[in-house]
Amino acid sequence: MSQLSSAAAGATGVDDRIARRNVLILAFAQALGGASASIVIATGPLIGSALLGVDKSLATLPVSFMVLGTALGMLPAGMIMRRFGRRHSFLGSSIGGTFTSLLAAWAVIVADFWLFTLACAAMGFVTAFVQQFRFAAADTASEAFRPRAISWVMAGGILAGVIGPQTVILTRDLFAPILFAGTYVALAGLSFLAFLVLWFLKAPPPVAAARAGEARPLLVIMRKPGFIVAVTCGIVSYALMSLVMTATPLAMIGCGLTTTDAALAIQWHVLAMFGPSFFTGALIARFGVRSIVLVGLALLCACAVIALSGEEVGHFWVALILLGVGWNFGFIGATTMLTACYRPSERNMVQSANDFLVFGFVAFASFSSGSLLYNFGWGTVNMLVFPVTAICVILMVVLRRSSTDDALA
Repeated sequence: MSQLSSAAAGATGVDDRIARRNVLILAFAQALGGASASIVIATGPLIGSALLGVDKSLATLPVSFMVLGTALGMLPAGMIMRRFGRRHSFLGSSIGGTFTSLLAAWAVIVADFWLFTLACAAMGFVTAFVQQFRFAAADTASEAFRPRAISWVMAGGILAGVIGPQTVILTRDLFAPILFAGTYVALAGLSFLAFLVLWFLKAPPPVAAARAGEARPLLVIMRKPGFIVAVTCGIVSYALMSLVMTATPLAMIGCGLTTTDAALAIQWHVLAMFGPSFFTGALIARFGVRSIVLVGLALLCACAVIALSGEEVGHFWVALILLGVGWNFGFIGATTMLTACYRPSERNMVQSANDFLVFGFVAFASFSSGSLLYNFGWGTVNMLVFPVTAICVILMVVLRRSSTDDALA
């Protein structure tokens, strides 16, 4: 890692020592902050199903509201960071995560479905700040080191993939007979640990971005082919992943499998999401960002093929692993493409707009997941992967020539 970073710094005249330090801090924070998503995904549909009456179609609503909270939090998060800087914003959001997790625990204890759903939405708002960790890693990195900085921070999700599901397994009976209340108390502790880790982050002050040059209007940037391709790839990769992943725990329970099977499936899925991050940046540097994104889309299709071929534990696990790797290639590739579309003075505005669009579609996919599963079946959920990926590929091909050199001009 050090040799690669030093070579990149030498080639560009930029010292990446601060960037490497920030990457380590943000990767640990990603592991702790990212655990909330896997915990809500693994337990939200099950808690929702237990708290609802006859109509179970709303069981995935807590997960959907978490994603919706993330989407709605993107633009405010960008404005807050532009005003107060990355470090203070991240610290404040970690404290917010502590309190929202405790609210979720209380909602489970009093068996209030709508309060739990509201708490999940609030946790999603906090997750909007966690999603900015990857961009914070790029802020202080040289151009050559940037893809690796982004992917290595997201590699912190490997620990999140272990911490989240294992927290569910170890704490689900802590307040027995009330399942999962202890899980959200433990999540509050994880959020506070993230606060302690982020205390050591070194981020540029907010005035630095304001002095970096004149910012173009957002609509001007959004019309550029490079931005359109980057956002589309991010939307397709993340929305399809959310659609299939959100439905999976319920589909597994519906097939007679256990909650432990479902939690471990999510664990392997999250590991597959973030595990490739150790080498995704290097693959992008070697083969080009568009090639890696296309491989990611192909893996999403392979996930659907496996999911449609059977309903044993192995089918679910293999499908979710392929889903995770496909998301990793597609989403990190899209993030890397986006960093070439803005000037330093525009970064908070463009990054927030990108994530607002991405998570807006992710929220729609998550909302649709439960209804699609209950009304049309597991097969329909997976069949939707093919036409959506085809649309993305067509758009990439059509805009490839015009977006090749589209960066800051």
